[in-house]
Amino acid sequence: MAADIPIIDSHIHLFPESELETLAWWTPEGPLQGQFSLEQYRTATEGSTPTGFIFLETDRKNDLEAGEKDGSGWRYPLMEVSWIKRIITGQPKPGEGHTEEDASLCTAYVPWAPLPSGAAAMEKYIDLVKQEAGESWPKVKGFRYLLQDKPNGTMLQDKFIESLRLLGRKGFVFDLGVDQHNRGRAQLEEVVEMIDRAHEGVPEDQRVTFIINHMCKPDLSIYNVQTSPSFIAWRTAIFTLSKCSRTYMKLSGGFAEMPESLRQRLPEDIFDAISPWLSVVLAAFGASRIMFASDWPVCTVGVGPDAWRKWKKIVDRLCWMASFEDEEKRMIWSGTALKAYNVET
Repeated sequence: MAADIPIIDSHIHLFPESELETLAWWTPEGPLQGQFSLEQYRTATEGSTPTGFIFLETDRKNDLEAGEKDGSGWRYPLMEVSWIKRIITGQPKPGEGHTEEDASLCTAYVPWAPLPSGAAAMEKYIDLVKQEAGESWPKVKGFRYLLQDKPNGTMLQDKFIESLRLLGRKGFVFDLGVDQHNRGRAQLEEVVEMIDRAHEGVPEDQRVTFIINHMCKPDLSIYNVQTSPSFIAWRTAIFTLSKCSRTYMKLSGGFAEMPESLRQRLPEDIFDAISPWLSVVLAAFGASRIMFASDWPVCTVGVGPDAWRKWKKIVDRLCWMASFEDEEKRMIWSGTALKAYNVET
């Protein structure tokens, strides 16, 4: 990788210890304990620390019904907006693990949003995010509502489609998190229908942009991809999604979907094992619609503190094997993220 190519890590999570109990997934016995701060991120990325990162919401506790009624169900997601604002404005609370000098590192951020509640609730919620974000508001480039663990049909409800269209009209992206490994082919088929419905009859410049997380979380334990129904279904969906307008793909989330034994191997061995999936993503989307993302600190689970550098080496190897020119490398490492998230440079 050329030394002058900047890195934007397009998918990281940060949270302070004081707010752990607001995380919907956190338990005292879970694999991610304590806070994960910018100070720790700098250590994890030492030697290749990105010039910027994009913060993704971390699935705070929420209550859609209470949110629609009086906004009380949105308390913890709005608390997260306040947390990332402290980073961006360089105003840490004691012990939060970031400093005034870190303020410029956050390139953009993507809060949670109540898309199932429909456009009217979304309008109210976005206004509250703007109010909470204050001077950091220009860095809010999109929203996410995790679909990977939601009931079938959630993303196809009329209110959800309505919310996606609203995001498009307002110029926000939607970060799409689904899980082919655990939810199977049906969830990916729903994604294709969701995108079609969100874009149907909408002028091109008002269509919402979809930024797909973690390669749709495929099952990376498959040995014989040529005959695997799971791999074939995933491959078909990836090529179909790539034909949809305004779709981008994050090269991320691989460690979580592979066998534990593979996570511990050298980056070169891991690359060889998952190259069928990487090749499909590359062939479908091309360098101009693929972006590097680490999913830190989730990527460390079962891998260890060197996970970020390990994943970077895998993406480095992909660029080398594809014989990319510097401009293509630049797109994968930073250019695609800046374009997809509409970040002015």
